[in-house]
Amino acid sequence: MSVAFTREEDLEATAADLPDRPISPHPNLVTAEGLAAIEAELAAARAAYAAAQAKGSIEADRTAMARATRDLRYWSARRASAQLVETEADGRVRFGGAVTIEREDGRTQTWRIVGEDQADPAAGSVSHVSPLARALMGKGVGDEATVAGQSVEIVAVD
Repeated sequence: MSVAFTREEDLEATAADLPDRPISPHPNLVTAEGLAAIEAELAAARAAYAAAQAKGSIEADRTAMARATRDLRYWSARRASAQLVETEADGRVRFGGAVTIEREDGRTQTWRIVGEDQADPAAGSVSHVSPLARALMGKGVGDEATVAGQSVEIVAVD
């Protein structure tokens, strides 16, 4: 069938069938900053949903409504399952804390271990379920771990 014979409404209906955002099976541990970010995303999703409803006919923009509904479901579920973890300094790598490692080639890197929604490796934060975090959790300064097949030494824990 030629594209000229497809109805725009059909394309709109297809776009409106957005799959749900996947929700991790891991515990939803969050820092105070992570919880605030989830609440901000939830507020934005509620606002987008209200805006999509206020436009009048939902049929006019089914994609916006589908996106708003999907995001509202996701952030509501993430907020409902969030487990705030307070950190305490005990000299060990822990959730919410920062760890500095030295690689075999002499490079040092500092990572903060946070929740999955807060993780941003480019900004220096990794999820508590990442292989890096799992290899380092519970260790202290001077301990070694294997990360990505390389030996690393923990040189600082904050």
